[in-house]
Amino acid sequence: MIRFQVLLGHPSVVLMGVACAVASLTLGLYGPNWVWALVPFGVVAQYLNEYNLHRYVFHLKPPRRQWAFDLLYRAHYGHHDFPTNHKLFFVPVWVALPMLAVNFLGLWALLSLFGVAQAFWIALAIVPVGGVATFLGYEWFHMSAHLNVPKGPLARHVTKLHNQHHFRDFSKWFHVSPGGEIIDRSLGSAIDRETLKGQQRIEFIRTLGMRPDDARLVAARQRFAGKYGLSAEEIARAAVT
Repeated sequence: MIRFQVLLGHPSVVLMGVACAVASLTLGLYGPNWVWALVPFGVVAQYLNEYNLHRYVFHLKPPRRQWAFDLLYRAHYGHHDFPTNHKLFFVPVWVALPMLAVNFLGLWALLSLFGVAQAFWIALAIVPVGGVATFLGYEWFHMSAHLNVPKGPLARHVTKLHNQHHFRDFSKWFHVSPGGEIIDRSLGSAIDRETLKGQQRIEFIRTLGMRPDDARLVAARQRFAGKYGLSAEEIARAAVT
């Protein structure tokens, strides 16, 4: 199946999957049984993390310095620029693994600071088990939204809303995981069908409002062309659309 081939071809997905599997096995073999009840807290935390990272970090105002712009381009701008490029679907390793480490160690340290018993096991259940499993689900649905493959009702719903983010208004629908639209609706980044009908597509939608021939974009495309298999034709077309 193409979805598994694409998914398992990205190192961050594989590494996060291994982390989740090892954490789950460790928790099952050595942890207290009651701590499994805390896994849903990790699911909720990751939904919020997904939204906040996407909205407030990945959609930051374009940096002026090229090195900073290149980081953001690799993290997310490039995915909008080339939304069908498989290699740009996923969160980079240098974002995923530090996020896992900081969240896990931070929660463990905080719980220990307040003298909470079994702090390690609680942090393990919430972050690398509940949180990372939810992250992997996000990567699955996000990838599916960008692939022309058969989809069930849930994946079609996710695809419809995510396409609105990519091709109508990039300031709306920052969630991807099923059910995450509740957060968008709560925080004012949703858009209803009737409003969407009366709204024109945001100018320069695929470059997040930047002119397609902006020097920073041109430089980033050239820098990452070899790594992500961008052809000269694709790069030329991106600079004028």
